Amino acid sequence: MTQPSPRNAIITCAVTGAVHTPTMSPALPVTPTEIATASLEAHAAGAAIVHLHARDPETGRPTPDPAVFAKFLPEIRANCDAVINITTGGSVTMSLDDRLAAPLAMKPELCSLNLGSMNFNFSQMADHYSIWKYDWEEKFVRGSDDIIFKNTFRDIERILRDLGEAHGTRFEFECYDVGHLYTLAHFVERGLVRPPFFLQLIFGVRGGIGADAAHLAHMKQTADKLFGKAYVFSVFAAGRHQIPFCTMSAAMGGNVRVGLEDSLYIGRRQLAESNREQVEKIGGILADLGFGIATANDARAILQLKGADAVGF
Repeated sequence: MTQPSPRNAIITCAVTGAVHTPTMSPALPVTPTEIATASLEAHAAGAAIVHLHARDPETGRPTPDPAVFAKFLPEIRANCDAVINITTGGSVTMSLDDRLAAPLAMKPELCSLNLGSMNFNFSQMADHYSIWKYDWEEKFVRGSDDIIFKNTFRDIERILRDLGEAHGTRFEFECYDVGHLYTLAHFVERGLVRPPFFLQLIFGVRGGIGADAAHLAHMKQTADKLFGKAYVFSVFAAGRHQIPFCTMSAAMGGNVRVGLEDSLYIGRRQLAESNREQVEKIGGILADLGFGIATANDARAILQLKGADAVGF
């Protein structure tokens, strides 16, 4: 009897982010060369999508500067076919104008889009370090307990219009709580978003929904109610919850996101040596569960992206 083909799961790798700092891991990519190399390695290991922030190459501080993005995006595109996903979240300390500068200049196939203003507190991480590599790091981390990560309805509409309508960019909708799904439904009702909707369900960030398996089930049930079959979902979870939640996502028919943006670890109290290592780990788990790994072109077809030849870099 012919066996059915395995479902192909999309692996996203979030390479560097804007929360962790250079003191926290020597593997965290900082320079354009390091970010490009990490992206190429992650793609070779099975990541169809690479999700990218930029950092000041001298200090490792998150930066929205399009000129810094321009130092690594063309290299990645020239050397692999990965879907390049640029953040519109940037950092909790950046204005929306800052956060949109690189995406508007680069016109990527895919961007992240955060669906609500929220507390985004990672200050507790500072208690683990007494010596910092750069003088900005401790203030940045400790100060996160007094900052609102601003993503108003007006902000969201601006991103949808200025990137989506104007440049054909599609979005990874970042949902840190159940209410964010209802926010997306509002914009769907207004005709500002078309299916398939790519939902990134996020767990374990202090200020968002907790990393509890029951919450994942509830988020999935809510998405089913709101969007029917018109959506694709992926999951990531912060820190030690990363791999368990990705595994649950795959078992529920979803896709997965790993990377040093979300967790610096590969095992209990063991720092990951690279983004590639995390991609390889989740890829092995997917294989053990009987799933295939989606290629970049599979992801483009699933998410109905405009194609790498239509970007601005």
